[in-house]
Amino acid sequence: MQQHKKIVIAPDSFKGSISAKDAAQAIRAGLLHGLDKSITADIVCVPIADGGEGTLDTLVSPEKRTRCQVKGPRFTPLHAEYGQLEDTAIIEMASAAGLTLIPEVLRSAGLTTTYGVGELILHALQSGYKKCILTVGGSATNDGGAGMLSALGGRFYDTDGNTFVPTGLTLERIASIDLSGLSSLLSECEFLIATDVKNPLLGQEGATYVYGRQKGATDAELDAIERGMSHYASLLSALSGKDVAAIKGCGAGGGLSAPLLAFANAKIQSGIEAVLDTLHFSDLLCGADLVITGEGKIDRQSLFGKAISGVASYAGKQNVPVYCFVGCIGDDIEVLRSMGVRDIFAIGDLAQSPEDSMQNAGRYLEQLAQRFAKTIF
Repeated sequence: MQQHKKIVIAPDSFKGSISAKDAAQAIRAGLLHGLDKSITADIVCVPIADGGEGTLDTLVSPEKRTRCQVKGPRFTPLHAEYGQLEDTAIIEMASAAGLTLIPEVLRSAGLTTTYGVGELILHALQSGYKKCILTVGGSATNDGGAGMLSALGGRFYDTDGNTFVPTGLTLERIASIDLSGLSSLLSECEFLIATDVKNPLLGQEGATYVYGRQKGATDAELDAIERGMSHYASLLSALSGKDVAAIKGCGAGGGLSAPLLAFANAKIQSGIEAVLDTLHFSDLLCGADLVITGEGKIDRQSLFGKAISGVASYAGKQNVPVYCFVGCIGDDIEVLRSMGVRDIFAIGDLAQSPEDSMQNAGRYLEQLAQRFAKTIF
């Protein structure tokens, strides 16, 4: 008797090994090889990302991207892209202000700018987009989004009345902010800021002290940047009437979202939730018999605000069982199963070494999926 099954495949990338799209295709191929001939399958591949660096590559194919010349994180010109997903612009701050754009020896949280991110946003607004998802992972910056605001038409003045584009170490120099030249298109757009980071803008758990060192700031610079950020936050608060510094997640991306939270129709959302909602993931789950998700390493952290947790949460609401294919398992598997995942299958059980696992992830994912198909149905 012929059976029909609907299977949703929704992996994140296996960082440093295989993209989400290629992982989904490998799992699909394995399922098709392993399914009994009495079973027909509707297999839906939905590569996902958690809203950090790489989200644009996962969500938007190359032919649906717009390429622009913008200022990079050290003010030198570079080409960056944003994507189109239906009526929404997908802007990844890392494409214009990412840490990987700067050689390690030149990294400096105090000297970098988000100006290019503002240029990408302005181009999208001028192209007619009324919705924007802004991902804020992987940044090289700690300017509180001041550079972005400058590109969007905001003007910063020092005590001598000169305009300048503030960076982390010059935020203290801001005497006033003039918003009269701000693009009118900004008020017509809805911004969703995607991040899995909960840090506020200021304090020991804020943008500067938690992330500044990895962006090249010295200990002495951290204190100076924090003073400037606090001064800048007070100016934003005075102009907007909103205490944006206290908003959870405002510290992501070196505080990039602060001006948008202050002066635009913007809100912060869990990165994976923003991605899954944009992909209409709940609709794709309708009628599904199971979901296969995965990432490079699963541990307890994976089940709190990361890609796997998002898939498990959405699937749980529709009582769809979730299975994970991963590179390796970093915690007690019984604990992980108890947190909403039916079962976990690891490449590491097949590979000869961690290097083999990384280099041949596609082949091993296909093998895992083939075995899975033979045993689960």
